[in-house]
Amino acid sequence: MIPGIFEVEDRRMRYAVSSNTQAHGPEGPGSEPIWAVNIHGYFAGGGMYWRESSHIAETLGWRVVNPCLPGFAGSDPLPWDRVSMEEIAGHVLLLLDHLGATRFVLMGHSMGGAVAVKLAEQNPERALGIIYRDGAATPAWKKRHSLFAAALSPFAPDIAGVADLVLAVLLDIPDLFIGRRIASTLSGLWPDARRNIRAMGRTLPVGSLLMTVDMRELISNLADELHIPILPVWGCFDRIANLSTANEFADSSRSEVVWVPGGHSWMLARPAGQGDVLRYLERGRSFMDQLAKRRLMLLGHDAHGKRRPAGSSAMRVVR
Repeated sequence: MIPGIFEVEDRRMRYAVSSNTQAHGPEGPGSEPIWAVNIHGYFAGGGMYWRESSHIAETLGWRVVNPCLPGFAGSDPLPWDRVSMEEIAGHVLLLLDHLGATRFVLMGHSMGGAVAVKLAEQNPERALGIIYRDGAATPAWKKRHSLFAAALSPFAPDIAGVADLVLAVLLDIPDLFIGRRIASTLSGLWPDARRNIRAMGRTLPVGSLLMTVDMRELISNLADELHIPILPVWGCFDRIANLSTANEFADSSRSEVVWVPGGHSWMLARPAGQGDVLRYLERGRSFMDQLAKRRLMLLGHDAHGKRRPAGSSAMRVVR
């Protein structure tokens, strides 16, 4: 993984790129490589996903960018009056432009799922597809229906939902330490976690923003009008973005959810999981086929890989 710092309007944005030794796409030398951007969740950072991104780069041959979003993991925050999904997605796009990523696969986890959706909406002609993991782009995750929330509501209705969400986060933590690579998991999480703890106040506006996000109409448009491939992947024990959230996203995107072992942050403890979904599961392989076809279309090739005559239309963009 190659780390770097990118400056946007005198603000630093930390990132890293994972890549194998292959410097070209599947068509051979001289072809455009496949880029992906792995967008982290709230109170996380790009470095927490380095094991997953390295595995994907090695097994799929992609170049994977791990940005640290504004205000997180050492990246400078946005001014409070400019905190929005449009601004956050715009900073990721500027980084991708800087790296020369013309087209890209969007991988978004939790809050990063909402950023990925917004980035695809802003740039449909560049988005190859969305891998949406336990995301927060739809509002169901804010509606807490657990027994704990129900018991607390009569006594403290104003904090019942927040208290239940905090409990869900605490209950999700042990999942990170299941497996044989606990030391490696901890070493990957701690640097970004430490930076976030030191600058906790800078992320509060982003947390407030998440409480207002509802992208259901936008997600439906991506699927129905823009025909961008979408693969929802969910931890089957996720208590944060729970079952109702997964079903809500599936309804909006017209995409069946792929369920994997683990909680909300299953990919941090099981960095090979996403690559395995894409290589071995039927839904994952189907998504990869869709990516390949869309990539050829956006590159100006026909279904057989031959370049279209000049002036022919590769796609119709609906905004």
